Amino acid sequence: MEGFITNYLDITNEDVVVNYAPPSLVRSYSYKIIKNSDVIYESEILYEKTTITLTDTGSYKIEVVNNYYNGSETITSPEYKIDKVAPILNIKNKTYKIKSGDNLNIDITASDIVDGDLTSNITSNISTIDFKKEGVKKITYSVSDKAGNIANETIYVTVSPNNTNLIRVGQVSLVVILVLIIIFLNKYIRSIKLEKRFSKYTINSSKNKSISLFDNLYNEYMDFINKMSKILSKSVFVNKRAKRYEKYVEAFKLSSTIELMSKKIVVGVLFILAGSSFKLLVGDIVSSLEILLSFIVGFYTLDIIYYYKYIKYRKKLEKDLFEAISVMNNAFRSGMSITQAVELVSREVNGPIAKEFERIRISISLGLDIEVAFKNFAERVNTKEAVYLSSSLSVLNKTGGNIIKVFSSIEKNLFARRKLEQELKALTSSSKLIMYVLIIVPIVFVVFINMLNKDYFKPLFTNAFGIILLIIMVLIYVTYIIVVRKVLKVRGIK
Repeated sequence: MEGFITNYLDITNEDVVVNYAPPSLVRSYSYKIIKNSDVIYESEILYEKTTITLTDTGSYKIEVVNNYYNGSETITSPEYKIDKVAPILNIKNKTYKIKSGDNLNIDITASDIVDGDLTSNITSNISTIDFKKEGVKKITYSVSDKAGNIANETIYVTVSPNNTNLIRVGQVSLVVILVLIIIFLNKYIRSIKLEKRFSKYTINSSKNKSISLFDNLYNEYMDFINKMSKILSKSVFVNKRAKRYEKYVEAFKLSSTIELMSKKIVVGVLFILAGSSFKLLVGDIVSSLEILLSFIVGFYTLDIIYYYKYIKYRKKLEKDLFEAISVMNNAFRSGMSITQAVELVSREVNGPIAKEFERIRISISLGLDIEVAFKNFAERVNTKEAVYLSSSLSVLNKTGGNIIKVFSSIEKNLFARRKLEQELKALTSSSKLIMYVLIIVPIVFVVFINMLNKDYFKPLFTNAFGIILLIIMVLIYVTYIIVVRKVLKVRGIK
């Protein structure tokens, strides 16, 4: 057989093999491979068959020039079309959230570099999915071109309960409660104004025991806390966890650690109510996970508040202790005894240290030994200065000695130490600032990216690989924080 021989039909996604057999009288021939109107290959061959393999995507023609003894002729092959590129499914979003029973509108188109628009050829399993049932639904879209190339895309649709009626009831109830509170407060304020207007025409009873509204609410709150504390005190687990808050009882005059646990639970419930109210206002119902997170945040909010208050309390205590030592030194110089010096500090010095010295005075007046009273003080305060003071007084009380010189030495050493700590704090402030900036910058970067494109980080939460990658990034960030803190940390005076 002569001419172009191939099994090619119309368009294909496979290699096209073309065999050319020249006529019997041809002395030699040359051929050109033309792809998309451009010549990509040329060759001249003697009288023999040749095989041409076309592999890449494109539209091909083969032009052959047969050379005879008495002239030449040009022949052109049919057009061969190869399409190995799959179509493209264009989907704006790959995750959707709808309410049960709502209509789902997905904007999806398909295109191909050879066939053009293939939107009408898209197929999916959407007709087999029940969007009235809750859960995550998987929709698979598929499209194929004329050459047989196939493209697939998957969309995940989260179907949540349709609580429209419940949300409306909640919103109306919330508005009614707010209106009632406003009416009540308005009446209360008007009654106070009327009381002030008529007070100059009336005589107040000396036995008037009425309390304000807010005092009454506070008393009701404390009664509730006390009742809850009695219930929680029966739990071994709660008592065990409450022991870590013993330092706050002394510092902030709490009745017990169980009281603090009760307040933490109440704050957690208030956070749940606040979060639920906010979700209702925006037209949604809080989920069980959001309830749990709200309670956890509220439960540990008091820990953060008391922790920073305690740090402030400790700094004040250490500062006032230096002042107390100065007052005691002046008292000893004027000839006062240890008991008199302690009483003078409790009167002259303000702040938490005055209360501690008042406790020392009361302990001594009740017959407790001076050494034991200051030892208990050092254990309560738990600072090196307090331990130093307690040890010095213990030695002086047992062995005697010049108490004026000893306290003058203590005062000078503490002053020098305080000055050195302040200088060290000034020197290390820049390192601390750098550390905080390096820790905060990644978080700020993530927040800004999320503000610019809310879908940017969605892949990290919508598939298994993204979740694994997110966990790895969190671990790297935690390691990064630890390393930065270690590198930039300057050890202070111990």
